[in-house]
Order: sequence, then structure tokens, then C-alpha cells
Amino acid sequence: MSQLKWFKSSFSEASGNNCVEVAATPDGVALRESDAPAEVLTTSRGALLSLIRGAKAGNVPSDGSDC
Repeated sequence: MSQLKWFKSSFSEASGNNCVEVAATPDGVALRESDAPAEVLTTSRGALLSLIRGAKAGNVPSDGSDC
């Protein structure tokens, strides 16, 4: 995963140590926190898109319960 080109939001903190980074992979998408770059989560593009759409629509619970 070290050869991936990582991107972070322009809304991220100026110091760059408090953000989520995203990289395209051959099979989908990789995500990591900038303060823990060795811990990488991978998922499909479709699953990430569904999460983002759900969050924008307010359909992602913030209390830890299932959708």
C-alpha cells in the first residue's frame, strides 16, 4: 500500500495530522487516518459511495446502532 497516491480533503486540518486519506486501488478504494498510516481499510468503490450518499442523506446512525 505504500505505492498508492494518497489524497486528503481540502477541509483537513492545516497540520495534516487529523484527517482521513483516500487512495484508488486496482480493486477499489483504500482509506487511512493520517495519524495511523499503517492501518489501512479497503473497500469497493460502490460501498464507499453508498456510505457517502447515506451520510449526506442523514441515514448513518451516530449512536453505534445498525442502520
